[in-house]
Amino acid sequence: MEIIVLLKQVPSTESIIEIEADGKSIKKGDIKWVMNPYDELAVEEAIRIRDAQGGSVTILTAGPDKAAEAIRTALAMGADKGVLINDPQLDPGNSLAVAAALAKAAQGLSFDLIAAGMRAVDDDGYLVGTAVAEALNIPCVSMVIKQEIKDGAIVCHKTVDGGTAVVESSLPMLFTAQRGLNEPRYASLPGIMKAKKKPIDTKTLADLGLDVGDFAGCALHITALNPPPERKAGRMIAGDSPRAKAAELVRVLHEEAKVI
Repeated sequence: MEIIVLLKQVPSTESIIEIEADGKSIKKGDIKWVMNPYDELAVEEAIRIRDAQGGSVTILTAGPDKAAEAIRTALAMGADKGVLINDPQLDPGNSLAVAAALAKAAQGLSFDLIAAGMRAVDDDGYLVGTAVAEALNIPCVSMVIKQEIKDGAIVCHKTVDGGTAVVESSLPMLFTAQRGLNEPRYASLPGIMKAKKKPIDTKTLADLGLDVGDFAGCALHITALNPPPERKAGRMIAGDSPRAKAAELVRVLHEEAKVI
């Protein structure tokens, strides 16, 4: 079973995010970068499938030199090799272009299955995984919380509004991982040491036979970033007793907030 995992390096959710002067990007100097948490689920599931079925796990991502750190983390977890698409012409904010580049790279690899996180916690696009599947013309099942491979097919349990759906697909296919699929392992010290010797193949758009002109139809651009509006300070309802406070609350909601 040859498996590709699509991975993205994102700012840690504990980092303080500030907007650059251009209004279109974030300040990156003091940010801690990590593997996208949903992609961790995909890496873990891919390793479990490989251990059960045989084969290998290849990590595929697009980003700057620093993105290799996220690949090394996945390799330390147990993945076999990595591919990094590193090209200044590839706009990381253009999810459709990134998906097109990832799909082109995947075409040059042998795969039976592709796994990805259902979303990235930085832009919440829910886009790249399904766009890659579309570009490769393979089935896609999103938000998977359980899977089973048998007789050349995969049965996926996926979350839907109000419940769970069970979907069967032929291989090759792509699925995106939802929380509940597994509990990702921590990289062990031996795994970290082994990861240093595992190969990471770096490619440019030219290496993939692509250039910026190929993304003319992927017209997705960040025009502005804005912080969320500040919340108003809370208001304490005064009163000498619970009854008095309740009466004052009802008055405020009726006369001032006008919601009742």
